Amino acid sequence: MIDKFLNEEQDQKAVEKVYSRLTDLLSHGEEILYIAVQKKPLVNLMPDCIAITNKRVLFFTPANFGLTLKFVDFVWKDIVDVALKEELIGAVFSIKTTNGTEIGVDYLPKVQARKLYQYAQERKEEEREARRLRDLEEKRAESGSMQFETPVYQSAPYSSPPTVAKAEQKEDELTEKLKKLKTLFDKGLISQEEYNHKKLDLLNDL
Repeated sequence: MIDKFLNEEQDQKAVEKVYSRLTDLLSHGEEILYIAVQKKPLVNLMPDCIAITNKRVLFFTPANFGLTLKFVDFVWKDIVDVALKEELIGAVFSIKTTNGTEIGVDYLPKVQARKLYQYAQERKEEEREARRLRDLEEKRAESGSMQFETPVYQSAPYSSPPTVAKAEQKEDELTEKLKKLKTLFDKGLISQEEYNHKKLDLLNDL
C-alpha cells in the first residue's frame, strides 16, 4: 500500500509511521496524494514529514524520542499560498493560511519538494474553481431573487434579458462539462495532464 509513496527515495520507516497514523485520520472520501520526508544532513533519525490529501495538508513531527507523532493540519480552503524554495541542501516547502499562519519543512529532497508543490498547486487550482462556481451560484440566486421582487420587464415579468439567459445557459453548460471531465479523471480514463489542459480550455471559452 505504501509503495507508491516511496518512489522518490522517501525513508520507508518514516512513511510507514505517517501512513499508519493517517489511516486513522482520514475522513470519508479523503485520499492520500503524496508523502514527503525530511532528510537532514548527517543525522536524520527523526525526520519531519508532510502529507497531502485531496482535502488538506498535514505536517508531522516525531515526539517522545520518535515513539509518537504530533501533527497539525490545514484544509485547502484555508490555504492562501504555497511556496517552494530550493537551497544548496534540499528545499523548503511552506504554506500560508487565511489567518496569517505560516508553516513549512526544510531539508526536503528537492524531487519530493517539487512533487509536493505540484500536487499543492493542482489542489489550489481545483479549490479556486470550486469557489468560483460557488460564487456564480450565489450571484445567480441573488439575481433571481431580485428579478422576482422587482420585475424589469413588465410585459414578461419572469423572463430574463436574452444576453443574461445566454450567459446563464453557457455557465450551466460549463458546469456540466467540468463535472463530466472530473468524472473521467476520477475513473482514470484521462491523465492529470489531460485533465488540467482540457479544464483550462473550457475555462478559456468563458
